Amino acid sequence: MCALDNRPSGPTTSLFTDPQPPRPGRRVLRRLLVVALAGSAAAGAALMLWPPAPDHRGAPSPAAGAQARARAKAQAAAQAAAQTAVLDGLPAAGPDLASLIGARESLVRARPKDGRAWAVLGTAYVERARRTADTADYPRAEHALQTSLQVAAQGNTDALAGLAALANARRDFPAARRFGEEALKAAPKRWSTYPALIDAYDGLGDYKAARSALDKLTALKPGAAAKPAVMARAAAVYRDRGWREDAAAQITDAAAAAQAPAEQAAYLTQAGDLAFERGDRDDALRHFTAAVRLDPGQAAARAGQGRALAALGRTQEALTAYQGALAHRQAPDVTLELAELYESLGMGQQAEARYALLQTQVRHETDAGVDDELLLGRYEADHGDVEEAVQRLSAEWERQPGIEVADALGWALHRAGDDKEALVYASIATDSTRGGGVRSASYAFHRGMIERDLELDASSRRHLQDALRINPYFSPLQAPVARATLATLGDQPPNEDLPR
Repeated sequence: MCALDNRPSGPTTSLFTDPQPPRPGRRVLRRLLVVALAGSAAAGAALMLWPPAPDHRGAPSPAAGAQARARAKAQAAAQAAAQTAVLDGLPAAGPDLASLIGARESLVRARPKDGRAWAVLGTAYVERARRTADTADYPRAEHALQTSLQVAAQGNTDALAGLAALANARRDFPAARRFGEEALKAAPKRWSTYPALIDAYDGLGDYKAARSALDKLTALKPGAAAKPAVMARAAAVYRDRGWREDAAAQITDAAAAAQAPAEQAAYLTQAGDLAFERGDRDDALRHFTAAVRLDPGQAAARAGQGRALAALGRTQEALTAYQGALAHRQAPDVTLELAELYESLGMGQQAEARYALLQTQVRHETDAGVDDELLLGRYEADHGDVEEAVQRLSAEWERQPGIEVADALGWALHRAGDDKEALVYASIATDSTRGGGVRSASYAFHRGMIERDLELDASSRRHLQDALRINPYFSPLQAPVARATLATLGDQPPNEDLPR
């Protein structure tokens, strides 16, 4: 934060000097003085006969004062709403968030022992980082939240929940679980702690704990204001279990019930993601467009527009949407999507520029404490050093073994030529009995390609068909490969055994 330069400016000088008038004589000065004194006495006597005029200096008009009070009242209400949103883990509008951060920064300067103000400030930094991908907000958030714990250690669930949210944003799921469980222990009936815990359990591959946390959250029966957030979290859990219809119903209800535009836009974006995953390009685009209309700063919705438009063949509009998303939020995963779209269009120079940008963005995030190993592993497996991809993803699997990591590690091992080991992880990602309930076209494609190289033609054909059935547009680079590979496998022979 830079200090303002409040030093007074020096006296101004002129390039030209006016000639000095001649001085009058002493006799002339005495006469002028006598006349002035006499005139002043007469003027004073006359002014005494008039009532004194009211002093209007600096007094605002009644209308201007009312407007100022109304603005101050509206700003205070917006800050209060933004504070409630960030403490409950809900999306907040960009201007309201900026106003809240400014107010809390001033407050902690004036009252550095105010633990709640520090907790609100730190959690607001986390939300701003989510919206803008400004990596500088992560260390700011950590400092504010740790300061909150230092000045108010006992029962500080606001700071603990904020640290759980920060850890999730950095993809540090063990830390998110630790802080979330501490916050839950301190306040078992605080509903807003559960969503962060569910995210942490998902990232660690503990889907049983995630479902249990959701059951406990719904049993709390939170108020009407919290119900949309609870439904949105339920939609995410149902999606992970492969219950696509239930997930779609929950997120649709959440978007309809949300009151704040930023919150509604976030749920519409989630609904768009679900629609695209099942291959419904038009429905996905409608949801993403509605989200952007409600919250123009919703960068994830703009990226979703790019994804849906590319699938619809509206390439130039897709590129514009992706560029708009990156203008609002420099997110490495969106940069990777855009680079792969450029590559699929044969625009190699533009693709290489985005791949280089991706690496720069990842370096900034890594410096701010973000775990981008999954993203880097995916990038290296398809566009870089496959051995490095295997090393990164193997370490990530040991640390936090979620389904996403299993899929990425299996694909990296396949690209490195170790298909037997690759199939182990691809099976975890796609077999519901082993944890992978997600209906993902990308996961099915990866498994099908691994099985093709293992000469498991029947299973390969089934998984490649499944990938294109789930979403024929799942990737501008890999969907055409799936179709071409299926063509080489041919139709299923009549004497080929069906998979069990």
